[in-house]
Amino acid sequence: MPKTMKALLLKQHGDVSDLIVVDDHPVPTADAGHVVIRVGASSFNYHDVFTVKGMPGIKVPMPVVIGLDMAGEITEVGEGVEGWSVGDRVLVNPLYPNKGLMGEMLDGGMAQYCRVSVGQLIRMPDKVSFVDAASLPVAYGTAHRMLVTHKTVKAGDKVLVLGASGGVGTGCVMLLKQLGCEVIACAGSQDKLDRLKELGADHVVNYRETDFSKWAIQQYGKPQRRSYDGGVDVVINFTGGDTWAPSLKCVKRGGSILTCGATAGHDPKEDLRYIWSFELKIIGSNSFYDDDLSALMDMIQEGTLKPVVDKVLPLEEAAEGLRLIRDREVMGKIVVTP
Repeated sequence: MPKTMKALLLKQHGDVSDLIVVDDHPVPTADAGHVVIRVGASSFNYHDVFTVKGMPGIKVPMPVVIGLDMAGEITEVGEGVEGWSVGDRVLVNPLYPNKGLMGEMLDGGMAQYCRVSVGQLIRMPDKVSFVDAASLPVAYGTAHRMLVTHKTVKAGDKVLVLGASGGVGTGCVMLLKQLGCEVIACAGSQDKLDRLKELGADHVVNYRETDFSKWAIQQYGKPQRRSYDGGVDVVINFTGGDTWAPSLKCVKRGGSILTCGATAGHDPKEDLRYIWSFELKIIGSNSFYDDDLSALMDMIQEGTLKPVVDKVLPLEEAAEGLRLIRDREVMGKIVVTP
């Protein structure tokens, strides 16, 4: 194995243009309880934008190889590792025990090789590609846990999805259709809306041109406090910011708002009157577990799920890929093949 490798490094907080590709980063070694994988593919998430910019209360050790999600092939096995061999194909759960996220608190997947704790490994089915597997953890894993593991929706529910064109959003649209829901997908361009219709969305709304909350009320009626008429059953809102208060206004009595993030702001204007008057349920979902990721890979293996990948880029173009995510110019996932 070589002693140095190509890697995408974060050396200081700033803009995505500050990320640099080096070709002399040390190749990690497999110490006790760890393996080294040759990275087959790694994908970006909006979380990587926050990591580059810097987040209050999180001290990122630098330089660090960014990239939470990765899949690859084991090239070296450390002492005490049982059940895994060189050549095994693996998806990596990015949560490193007792330290935090790969690509944030320690080197992640945007490199040719990565050192991984044995407890993070999930065996890949034969028909699942590295690109598809690397698309799953943060985006599709989060969507699966929020919808399937927590059993938050049922067949026939009218579900409005904000941010439907991103990784979590496309995952939600496809999973909701499999669960038998009527899906309203919101995005910011006609091209994205057309592609969401192709994914199975029953209705699409351009949030830049149309108030999604007023659209839902016009389509399904105004929610009533003394009956269960009007409104949608569920709003999926992981954007926060200015979208939060309008979300409260279009949910039917007894309905739910599901949240797993806040890409547009975590401290939005609130209106508690809607929550008590319409007996709304605000349901949070955090992260994902191995069972979610295994279930998703089984779906890919069976042909019932195909992750939406906007672009597959070489490592040299990775920073541009993250810019596309930052500027919301992406449909689905950006995957890098180091």
